[in-house]
Amino acid sequence: MRWTILWLGVVSCLGGVASARDLGQWGAVDPALREWYQALMQPDVPTAPCCGEADAYFADEIHVRQGKTYAVITDDRPDEPRGRPHIDIGTEIEIPVNKMKWDKGNPTGHGIVFLSRNRYVFCYVQPGGA
Repeated sequence: MRWTILWLGVVSCLGGVASARDLGQWGAVDPALREWYQALMQPDVPTAPCCGEADAYFADEIHVRQGKTYAVITDDRPDEPRGRPHIDIGTEIEIPVNKMKWDKGNPTGHGIVFLSRNRYVFCYVQPGGA
């Protein structure tokens, strides 16, 4: 069962990345930032990517409530150029502890949560670091 869920997550991620690249949103992104996005791997599945910009939402607020971590969507960038579904600012996303990414810096200046179309969390990268 676990492998089935993992496989579905990877397939969903790869599909999101492919459609994101087809939209050409990488053309306006700094090459170093694009490389950072593309090199991020899931902390609990180090061979699977966190996905790309089309799956990334700024989530600068993070808090813990009753032992669970939540990131709050703060992303006001337009969704259409990124090819991603809209998520309202203020939406809380529960971040499983195994999806917290600690091993890479973050040059964006924003906390970022990478989500599938059905809001499965691939990764959460805290703001800060280069």
